[in-house]
Amino acid sequence: MKYLIAGLGNVGEEYANTRHNIGFDVADLLINDLKGDVKVEKLASVSKVKFKGRTLVIIKPTTFMNLSGKSIKYWLDKEKVPTKNLLVILDDIALPMGSLRMKSKGGDAGHNGLTDIIEKLGTNVFPRLRIGVGDNFPRGRQVDYVLGKWSRGEEKIMLPKIEDATSMVKSFVSIGIDRTMGAFNNK
Repeated sequence: MKYLIAGLGNVGEEYANTRHNIGFDVADLLINDLKGDVKVEKLASVSKVKFKGRTLVIIKPTTFMNLSGKSIKYWLDKEKVPTKNLLVILDDIALPMGSLRMKSKGGDAGHNGLTDIIEKLGTNVFPRLRIGVGDNFPRGRQVDYVLGKWSRGEEKIMLPKIEDATSMVKSFVSIGIDRTMGAFNNK
């Protein structure tokens, strides 16, 4: 069985270690854990790895966050992965810092990357792992906040959560979304 794991973020050194790039951070740790090699290919950095008899195509779109749908649609089609085997990993300001929530479908919650994915796929029914980055910013400063670097205190909270998120991805491909949600959501 084949899965497309898409960690969302923005390419470029200026975006490294920012709240908006948490999807990239999870993808990087997953690739490292599974000893994958990364190649820059069309619309994404790509790693193909095996895990428990399954093939995981892990991508980090190079299209920038707000155009993530183009990359995800391309790789779903190229690898012939059904949308139920897609997992999008992204930041979410509506969740408290460090919260992890997996869902099988849903709206975009004001997240431009999700908006583009829903538009390009023509559906909002696909699994996603939302990682809470909190909403500790003044009104009108959301962009500065999500594109801002982690504080030392936030890093201490988030580093173990990135590990937990990789465990959730492994669970998703092993035992499915329902059992993974039961095991991890609200924990």
